[in-house]
Amino acid sequence: MGASNPKLTPQEQMREHRRGLKRAMRELDRERTHLQMEEKKLIAEIKKLAKQNQIGPLKVMAKDLVRLRRHVQKFYEMKSQLQGVDLRLQTMRSTQAMSEALRGVTPALVAFNKQMNLPELNRMMQEFYKENQRMEMTEEMMGEAVDMALDNPNDVEESDNVVNQVLSELGVEVAASLESAPAGKLNKPVVEESKEPQMADLESRFNALK
Repeated sequence: MGASNPKLTPQEQMREHRRGLKRAMRELDRERTHLQMEEKKLIAEIKKLAKQNQIGPLKVMAKDLVRLRRHVQKFYEMKSQLQGVDLRLQTMRSTQAMSEALRGVTPALVAFNKQMNLPELNRMMQEFYKENQRMEMTEEMMGEAVDMALDNPNDVEESDNVVNQVLSELGVEVAASLESAPAGKLNKPVVEESKEPQMADLESRFNALK
């Protein structure tokens, strides 16, 4: 069944054309290989005539060698041209496949866009943003409440002692004020007095989320 058969689809016709191109390239390769074998024989004969000092026949065979090499070069060029045509057919086939894919996707996109309710989508996104912010605020407030509940004024003094010990080991002199009055003891009343306003602030923020 030939590529010119009107019953063939464009895809089938393209496959037929590509098969024909590949057959032609294989034929060119066979002919080129045959000529290259003849070239080797001709070169051997020319060398033989040169050793025998037969200049006349040598010049004739040298012309034959030049013509033969020219034909070999032409076979290379023709194969390159056929490969270019084959690549063009491949590009056309890929373009057609992409076109068919887009043709199938476009109706789906149109249907999807029709189903989308932009005002409803906008309302959903606003609600999501609001609830997300509320959740983040709740997590933050819970973390602060837990920190306040677990806070121990002695921790500040102990942490200062650890810092002083590390500085002493490094050969750094601790300031006289830290030795006579640790920061934990100085700040202890402030921490205790500041807990009540913080708890009141947390309660008001929790109530605002209800």
